[in-house]
Amino acid sequence: MTRNTWSGQRLPHPPGRRRFVGDIEREADPNTPVQNLMRRVHGLPELLEFKAFREKFVFALSARVCAQVADDVHFDKALAPAVLALRRFSGDALFTAFTHEPAWGVAHDLLVPAFTKPAMRGYHDTMNAVADDLVARWAASTTPVDVADDLTRMTLETIGRTAFGHSFGTFAHQERDPYVAAMVTLLSDSGQAAGLSTLPLGQLITRRPSRRARAAYATQVEITEDIIETRLAGGGQHGGGQQRGGEDLLGRMLFHAHAESGAQLDRRNVINQVLTFLTAGHETTSGAVSFALWYLANDDRVRAAAQAETDDLLGPDPQSTPTFEMVPKFRYVRRVLDEALRLWPTAPAIGRSPRAVTTVAGWTMTPQDWLLVFIPAVHRDPAVWGPDPDRFDPDNFLPERVRARPAYSYLPFGVGTRACIGRQFALHEAVLVLARLLHRFEFAADPAYDLRVTERLTLMPKGFRLTIRERSLVA
Repeated sequence: MTRNTWSGQRLPHPPGRRRFVGDIEREADPNTPVQNLMRRVHGLPELLEFKAFREKFVFALSARVCAQVADDVHFDKALAPAVLALRRFSGDALFTAFTHEPAWGVAHDLLVPAFTKPAMRGYHDTMNAVADDLVARWAASTTPVDVADDLTRMTLETIGRTAFGHSFGTFAHQERDPYVAAMVTLLSDSGQAAGLSTLPLGQLITRRPSRRARAAYATQVEITEDIIETRLAGGGQHGGGQQRGGEDLLGRMLFHAHAESGAQLDRRNVINQVLTFLTAGHETTSGAVSFALWYLANDDRVRAAAQAETDDLLGPDPQSTPTFEMVPKFRYVRRVLDEALRLWPTAPAIGRSPRAVTTVAGWTMTPQDWLLVFIPAVHRDPAVWGPDPDRFDPDNFLPERVRARPAYSYLPFGVGTRACIGRQFALHEAVLVLARLLHRFEFAADPAYDLRVTERLTLMPKGFRLTIRERSLVA
């Protein structure tokens, strides 16, 4: 990525800028840059410059600016430093590819059919089966459950079975799955590399990943190669008959060609895609459900309303499971999830660059410049969300309120052609598991626990545990 000069313009910046370090606060936690910025942007201009040593970051903080740069005709995705750091491992996979790279267009067109409604219907029973394992684990627990850890187990197992015909067996052992451990290392390394890249000589320092990150990547590649070889040999029994030539993600990548060009993905790109989907396909969903459960555990009124809906749809049997057609009917549960994603979007920023010289919020922007749409600020923009935008309120997503809001004021899955290709998969799984947990359990958070958030490339509650009790349902 080129230096982000903005033609030398002096954009508004936070108060207290210092020589050499720029806008970095003296006591800022280097491990929580998103939360550091969230605390500082209230009341600041909608286009904000932030200098970290020699690097200039420009943030779009309002829904108004977001609406302009979200236009795919005039803007394209820019790979921000954190994404570029991840690209060292994932190459030209969907999330880390440049739009002009041929592999992006081929992979996108090949994989869109894997997320249609008929495809989702085929994944539903597997989602329920993995949710069965989570529910059983929680029902058997005699101590508070580690919410983020258990949901990460569930979402990794779900994406493994549905997309790649592979079971990680995440509920069969207590220790963290080797793939997840490697993923956490890679995400942490990428986040650290993005931060170090702002230092003098930082980009030179971070050009080569750390030894620990290279070892983690080798672990992920080995696991991915095993998944691919099993499919090529005609295996892959999990997730509903995913056999050689199947219509899941792996089958489409290995055995399908682009309808117009006839191009296929090469072996290295397939590995990159699998790595990316296994990471993004479960990390963001587990974070979203974890945040939703934190709000539910701390709001008796909202939890009661959500449970009333699940009881109405699922009936008195605590072991009832939703059918595919039932999931969209959990409208209040969906509003809870949407509101949790508003306040804590698990992917907190989107990079954008113009295709030609243009003006953004009164400032000239060239194709060599880039900005980050800072989604937590857009999602808490008082001009859109009212005078108390930090308050958790699922009614923000009542249909009439959604219709009244301007476009691009809510974008937890990105925008345009580079938006998350698996968003319907993520939402279906998240609503399904939230509904099942609400229907089966009463739960309470530790009253001494204040929400803490860990930052890798995504956001996730840290140290969040729930005390679980089976509900007594009356017919």
